[in-house]
Amino acid sequence: MLIESVLAGAVRGGTSMLYPVLGETIAERSGVINLGTEGCMLAGALAAYVVGIETGSVWLGALAGAAAGAALALVHAFMVLSRGSNQIATGLVITFLGLGTTALFGQSYVGQGVNAFAAVPVPGLSEVPFIGRVLFDHDPLTYLSLVAAVVTWFVVFRTRTGMKLRAAGERPEVLEAFGLSPVRIRYVAVVVGGSLAGLGGGQLSTAFTRNWSENMTVGRGFVAVALVIFAAWNPLKAIGGAYLFSGAIALQLELQARGSEISKYLLQAMPYVTVIVVLAVMSRRQLQRSPESLARVLG
Repeated sequence: MLIESVLAGAVRGGTSMLYPVLGETIAERSGVINLGTEGCMLAGALAAYVVGIETGSVWLGALAGAAAGAALALVHAFMVLSRGSNQIATGLVITFLGLGTTALFGQSYVGQGVNAFAAVPVPGLSEVPFIGRVLFDHDPLTYLSLVAAVVTWFVVFRTRTGMKLRAAGERPEVLEAFGLSPVRIRYVAVVVGGSLAGLGGGQLSTAFTRNWSENMTVGRGFVAVALVIFAAWNPLKAIGGAYLFSGAIALQLELQARGSEISKYLLQAMPYVTVIVVLAVMSRRQLQRSPESLARVLG
């Protein structure tokens, strides 16, 4: 059934998008935009794949992916927060750094098999017609991503830590008046955001595609940054944004597999066109909700 396959693919493939969208939401809530999310995802994808192969542990691989993404994000944070470099330009440099280093060190791992995450059907629920396959027959990182979205929302909007995070993006001078460092908070936010992007890359290579290839994220990191605007910097709405993009990819793949006469190039462009159209419709209203510090960066 086409609809069932597309929706199941949206959830399965959306996990690698949801993690970086959550990570970028945290970073941008603090007032820092990280266009290097693409590079963090690539670093995480390769690190998870390599460590998974060398250790035989998918969970160690996932941790390595998160650590690799965090390390690259730390470079971005240092350049932006400690050296005062332009956020947009630095983010692009970080992406190219991730692309170059992963292409160099990942050559020997192309085509190697990895000890991948297996699907873990939820007993009982996975057998429910339609809903079971769509929601309850996925790898552990997929279930964990939904938990991460809820936890991120709770931390950002319902805890003292989240209040400090939002203050760093809205009114950093208030934090300073209370003896707190907005720079330190932004450092933590950017690094946490990078670790989630790396985890998303790790899920992509060790659970979704189960392989490594150069530039395998093909722009997902940039789309994740755009989807933060779609989600209005709300972690729960990020779920819909991630699944919208991955659902468009799943539909494209299903149509190709079923021998659709639509040009394959048009089908390949469809997910990105979908994001552009949605942003064109919603961006003016959503940008008004952006953190004030971020609005100054975006002009």
